[in-house]
Amino acid sequence: MTSAIRMGVLALLWGSGFLWIKISLNEGLTPGWITFVRCLLGAAVLLALAYGAGQRLPRDRATWGRLVVAAFFCNALPFLLFSIGEQTVDSGVAGVLNATTPLWSLVIGLALHTEGPLRAARSAGLVLGFAGVLLIFAPWSHGSGLMSWGALALLGASASYAVAFAYMARHLTGRGTAPLALSAAQLLTATGLSTPALAVGGSATVTWAGILAVVVLGIFATGLTFHLNYRMIADEGPTAAATVGYLLPVVSVTLGAVVLGEPLTARVVAGMAVVLVGVALTRAGTRPARPLPPAGSYSLRSTTKRGISRSVVRW
Repeated sequence: MTSAIRMGVLALLWGSGFLWIKISLNEGLTPGWITFVRCLLGAAVLLALAYGAGQRLPRDRATWGRLVVAAFFCNALPFLLFSIGEQTVDSGVAGVLNATTPLWSLVIGLALHTEGPLRAARSAGLVLGFAGVLLIFAPWSHGSGLMSWGALALLGASASYAVAFAYMARHLTGRGTAPLALSAAQLLTATGLSTPALAVGGSATVTWAGILAVVVLGIFATGLTFHLNYRMIADEGPTAAATVGYLLPVVSVTLGAVVLGEPLTARVVAGMAVVLVGVALTRAGTRPARPLPPAGSYSLRSTTKRGISRSVVRW
C-alpha cells in the first residue's frame, strides 16, 4: 500500500506538469518565462536538497562543459518546446507525446550502433509506437487532425530528451560527482541557457493564477518530482519507477479533460494505448527502464565482487 501511494503521488506530480504549463500559458506567461522560472525553481529545490545531503557542486571545467550540452538538450530546449507546443496542442496530448522518448532513444541507439540487432518484438514496438503517434495526429483528417507546428515541437522535445540521455550516458555517467549536486548544477546551467528566451514573446498581462501555476511547475513538478523519482529508484528499484513512467500519459490526459475540459476523443485515447504498447515492446528483453527525469537520470545497479553485494546509484 505504501509503495502504491508513493507511486500514485509521484505520477500525479510528474504528470501534472503539462497541466501547469497549459495554465501558465492561458494566464499570460510566455514559453520563455515558463522555461526560465521552471529551471530556476527546480534548481533551487535540488540545491537545497544537495546542501542538506552535504553534496557540493562540481568544480572542474570539463564537467561544467559537459553539463552545458546536457542542460541544453535535457532541460532548456525540451522545456521550451513543450511550452511552445502547448500553445496549440492540449496538455493531455503533450503528455502522451512525451511518452515517445523511449522510441526516439531506440532510433538514436540504432544510428549510433549502441543498440544490438532488433528482434521481432522490438521492431514491432518501434513501428507500433510511431503508428500510435500518427493515429493521434491524424494528418489525413483536415477537420480534426492535430498535425501542426505545435505538435511537431512536442515531438522535437521528446526527441531532445533522447539525445540528452544518450549524451549523458556516454559523458556524464559514473564520473563520481554527487548526483543531487550534479543535477542541481545542470538545472542552474539550463537556467542560464534559457535566459535569452525571455526576450521573445508578447506583452500579455500575467495573472496570479499563472504565477502560481509556474511556481508549482518549478517546485513540485520539476525539482521535488526529480528527488522523489530518485528515492523510488533507490528504495524500490527501477521496475517500480518504470511503472510511474507508463502512468504519466494517463495522468496528463485525465487532468486535461477534468480540469481544463480538453476533449477526450476516442482517437487520442486509442493512440495513447498504441504508443504505450509500442514502448513496452521496444523494452522487451532489456533491463527494466525508469521514467525520464526532468533534470538528469539515475539508475540503481547491483553488483557482486568477491562475495560482497553492493548497490551503486549512478547518474
